Amino acid sequence: MTEATYPRLRTTVLDTTDVHGLADFYRRLLGWEPAPGNGPDDAQADEWQIIRAADGRMLAFQYVQDVPRSTWPSPRVPQQLHLDFTVATSAELEECHGRALTLGASLIRDASDHPDEPICVYADPAGHPFCIFVMVW
Repeated sequence: MTEATYPRLRTTVLDTTDVHGLADFYRRLLGWEPAPGNGPDDAQADEWQIIRAADGRMLAFQYVQDVPRSTWPSPRVPQQLHLDFTVATSAELEECHGRALTLGASLIRDASDHPDEPICVYADPAGHPFCIFVMVW
């Protein structure tokens, strides 16, 4: 029997009306760098940018004319997708919380004192929800 082949996730792409702004927000939040040929000075930068972690994980940002801001947890405009980021300790969560707010994120829910899974839920400047939580397992 032949071993099955499965595709690998290459990039998560977020729609945005501000490619530069959202790419810069996540680049600074995560400490990532523009992918080669996909930085803010690239010819396609107003339409598309990619940022990349040292281990190869990537986020891309694609221009669209309009992106309705998610109203989650209200169901009027669903979140459609969200990003989960983890940290090792509550102290790291607190540090990242401050950075997220300084960079323009909006706090949706603060459960940083949760005994089993400390977590904060935010909206990025374009309204996409994302979470930062302490990974305890």
